[in-house]
Formats: sequence, C-alpha cells, structure tokens
Amino acid sequence: MTTKRQYPLGTSLILALAGLLLATGGCSLGGLLAEATLIPSPTPVVVVLTPTPLPDSVLTEAEAIEQVIVNLYKRVSPSVVHIAVEGTNVLESGTGSGFVYDRQGHIVTNNHVVARGRSIVVTFSDDTRALAEVIGTDPDSDLAVIKVDVPESLLVPVELGDSDSLQVGEQAIAIGNPFGFERTMTVGVISSLGRVVPQENGFSIANLIQTDAAVNPGNSGGPLLDIQGQVIGVNSFIFSGTGVSSGVGFAIPVNTVKRVVPVLIADGHYAHPWLGITGRDIDNLLAESLNLPVQQGVLVQNIFRNGPAAQAGLVDGNRSVEIEGTRRVVRVGGDIIVAIDDQPVGGMDDLITYLETRQVGDDVVLTVVRDGDEQKIVVTLEERPVR
Repeated sequence: MTTKRQYPLGTSLILALAGLLLATGGCSLGGLLAEATLIPSPTPVVVVLTPTPLPDSVLTEAEAIEQVIVNLYKRVSPSVVHIAVEGTNVLESGTGSGFVYDRQGHIVTNNHVVARGRSIVVTFSDDTRALAEVIGTDPDSDLAVIKVDVPESLLVPVELGDSDSLQVGEQAIAIGNPFGFERTMTVGVISSLGRVVPQENGFSIANLIQTDAAVNPGNSGGPLLDIQGQVIGVNSFIFSGTGVSSGVGFAIPVNTVKRVVPVLIADGHYAHPWLGITGRDIDNLLAESLNLPVQQGVLVQNIFRNGPAAQAGLVDGNRSVEIEGTRRVVRVGGDIIVAIDDQPVGGMDDLITYLETRQVGDDVVLTVVRDGDEQKIVVTLEERPVR
C-alpha cells in the first residue's frame, strides 16, 4: 500500500524544484529563472476623493443660521420646565414638559400630563424643584395650567407667536424632556397645518400643527418654536408604530393657547361650542354613488336629541344604504351642510375647525341642501358635553 503524505505549501515547492533540476540534466536553478519571462503586475489605481469646498457665502449663511439656533436655545431653555407626576399607580405616573406662561407662576402643559396626577413636581433649569397645583384643565384641547410658588427670578415667560401665519416648510424647534433628558432641543420643519385628529373621547382636536422635529415621550407639554424663538405650538402627541418618534408629531397651535389658557386661569374650565350632529364627508365618488346634488359638504348622519341642531330643526338621515362596491353603510335622507356663516364646508374637518373659533352661545348660520333646495338655518351653539 502506498502511503500519502501531506506537506506544507513551502515544502511542496522545494520538492517540485528539485525534480525539475534532475529532469533538465542538473542545470542550475539560476539558469531556469534567467530563461523565465517576468510579467510585471499592474500598478493599482488609487482614487482619492476630495470634497468640493463650499463657497464662503454658503458657509457664512449656514453659520449664521446655526448661531441663531444656538442663541435661541440660550434664551428659551430657561423657560422650559420638567414635570414629574406621581399618580395612584404606575399608569398615572410619568414625566412631561411645560413652559413658563407668566411671572405669576403659571405654567402651560398638556392635560394628559397632569390630569391624573396626585403630586406634581416642577424642576427649573437651575435644578430648583417646586410643588405645583393644577389651576385648570381642558381635555378637548389637551391643555392644562399648573402653578408654582417660586422666586420671580426663575419665572422667565416665553414669547407667544402667531400660528395663523405659519407656512409649511418653515423651521420648527422643539425643546422638552424626552425620556427625562431635560431641556433637549430638536430641529425640523412644519410638515403640515390644519390637521384634525380624533381623540379617545369621540371629539377631535382641530387645526393641529404637524412637524418632523423629533418628539418623544416626555416632550408632551413643551413648546414648539419658530426660528425667532416664539412659541407656535404645544407638543402633544405622535403617530408611531413603536412609541417613539417616527417624524410625525403634532402640536396644539399657539392661537388655541391664547384663547384657552386665560379662561383656564380664570375659571379652571373651557367650554367648547357644540353643534350636536355626526356627519359624513361627501366627495365626488360618494356623491355619484348616492346620486347626491352636491360634490362636497357634510351629509348629516345623526342629530343628538335636544341638542342645538335638533332645536334648530336640522334633519338627519332616515335610512341606511350600503355604498356599492364597499361594505360602508351611510345614512341618507338628511340635510347636507355646504357652508357655515358663508364659509364653504368641504367636510367635517372644516366644520370642526370653524366651530373652534366661536363661543358657546354664538349663533351660526348653516347653509344646507334639503330635498334639492338650498336654505339657511340659524343654530345657537351650546357647550360640548363631557364624554
């Protein structure tokens, strides 16, 4: 039996060369190498990437914007506070943010931050801590006012801006306490305006500001600022599949703050106007499917008994119809609202947003289409019921 051996690579090369020498009659290795043709290896090409320098004018502009944001943080961050809430259980405890509203010790935050708190502790930028009492809450706008008794030197009120003048694309800057990390700044833009988002209580918050500035748990109640450092909104909630920022955050507009907060300080409660209906948006597809006389508006579905709309004589749907090709059921036969105080109504969002600009007890004029004819109906707004 022949035995096979394994050799390291170096040993195999020596044996091969020895065999070659014997086969050539003992000629030298040098002679073999001299006769060999050497093929030079190609020189590798090295690509060196060098950044194209930015023009001085671009750098100067970028540095100027950067300095504006740096100065903004220095000015506004002392107005932002950390709020720690202790409830009767873990679900009612947590942390949030807020900002100094005036030199009387009033602090604005979200209702959901403090609503169930048994003990509320506010921490200022110099680490001064103070107990706070709840002055007023409004679940329907998710705003609340708390008050602390601290030296006036700690009370640096923010400057309120104008949310009605905002434009999509403008910078939006959030300062708050995400995950308890105090006075964290994030920068983004205004992604959209006028959002209307339904809440758990069945009502909707109107005219919300949408931003991609990172907003996380703990930012609730903190200010959303413009590039001048003015408050344009109160960060409230996010849409996310993970519970953390996904670039879709929402803030209560500051003009709502201007309307609601003084009333909360004075009365502890804010009364939202209520029409007393449920409705369905009309678009061209629905109009075609149901053979409606208009292409947009609100198709009245239900009217609350003894509510403002009922007392004014509005008519709700009297039969249910399944929309062809879908499983959606719509009540038809009721009034179609096409305008309120001569302002066009394209859907429920328009109606909800407009009503938030009015007060309980105000009269509004609804333009409705009934049996193909247009008519005007005066409705006296009442206070929205608690749900």
